[in-house]
Amino acid sequence: MRPPINIIIQYFRYSLALLLFTLAGNCGILGAQQKSAPTAAVAGAEKPKIRAITAFINLDRAQYQQQVADALTLLKRARTTMESRGYQVQTIRIATQPFPEYTKGLTTQQAVAFFKEYDALAQKEKFAASIGPAMLNEGDNTAQAEMLAEILSNTKSLNASVVVAGDEGVNWKAVGAAARVMKKLEETEHSQGNFRFAAIAMVQPLTPFFPAAYHTGFGHQFAIALESANVVAAAFKDAPDLATARQRLTDSLAASAFDIERHVGRVDQETGWTYMGIDLSPAPSGDVSIGAAIENLTTQPVGMSGTLTAAATITAAVKDVKVKQTGYTGLMLPILEDKRLAQRWSEGHISIDALLSYSAVCGTGLDTIPLPGDITAEQLSLIIGDMASLAYKWHKPLSARLLPVLGRGWGEMTEFDDPFLVNAKLQSLDIK
Repeated sequence: MRPPINIIIQYFRYSLALLLFTLAGNCGILGAQQKSAPTAAVAGAEKPKIRAITAFINLDRAQYQQQVADALTLLKRARTTMESRGYQVQTIRIATQPFPEYTKGLTTQQAVAFFKEYDALAQKEKFAASIGPAMLNEGDNTAQAEMLAEILSNTKSLNASVVVAGDEGVNWKAVGAAARVMKKLEETEHSQGNFRFAAIAMVQPLTPFFPAAYHTGFGHQFAIALESANVVAAAFKDAPDLATARQRLTDSLAASAFDIERHVGRVDQETGWTYMGIDLSPAPSGDVSIGAAIENLTTQPVGMSGTLTAAATITAAVKDVKVKQTGYTGLMLPILEDKRLAQRWSEGHISIDALLSYSAVCGTGLDTIPLPGDITAEQLSLIIGDMASLAYKWHKPLSARLLPVLGRGWGEMTEFDDPFLVNAKLQSLDIK
């Protein structure tokens, strides 16, 4: 029996009204953020640094030097624009499609020779370079990962990755290959080669953060990555409750994000390079600590009760900012890039299992984790596999940047010699 026509009409009227109400609410949030952004900036709200302006190119070996020159023109234009607006730009970067696409037909020796030239160009022109994943798809040959290990072992600044999980599930062949790359890079000077390599899972193209950055299209695009742990710390300081902390953080990030988007939008129009968005993940750096920011909220050491709630609060606040977003769009907890996190790791407050639990509500997974040098490839595979399984289960971007230290055992201190790395005590893998 059909319902009376008047009931059908009332139903559609109600549905339309509900839809309009929802749209009006969303537009209201967006409009309020856009309206408040310049005001907050003028009022002296905490400004983040710009960690990276990343250009994506479809590299062709026959003309890569001209392609790099064109990308640098864009990047320097964007950097000058943002610096003139009071933003400090830490790095400019160039990322490519997966490198096996433009090294077809080369032997490992020939590929290494080419990338030595590319590495020298990157150092000369002062840009960071990512050459994309060695393995992207399920059927890719593990020999490509073996080639990558040789490339990174013989260069000083190139970044790359192996994709260990995608829409089809966890690629266990790639998991094992990534672990073997890490063991090979453990043999580099100060075991620092792994700082430029990650196993990545469910990470979409066009993230501006390294070493995960890559693309799969035509290139000629760019994106922004922030370094905004200071913004989180300011928003959380003396916050009376979680709701206030979250709203403060959203408002503060929106103030800068809309300002940045407005200016890079003009760079887009003037250069012809397509702006793909901003990754608002609040990356830390040394004393500018996301760990300290979390402790502002929980009043407990990172790793104690409340840390997961803080992680979820930060991620929710980031996602609430109504700008064009790309990349991880969550919380980063890079142990060796943050002095407070390195301290809490050394004290035993933070473990791999704890970081994986936080990753269920944020990102980016296991980042710059120091490990004893006697860890086996099989043990590394288990850690990478846990990260990949979590990423696939929740369909969220995660990565594992693990740094085993040659000749060092648990209880000993690392001796990294990199301005972006903090040293920490190696912990036993048995710590939960």
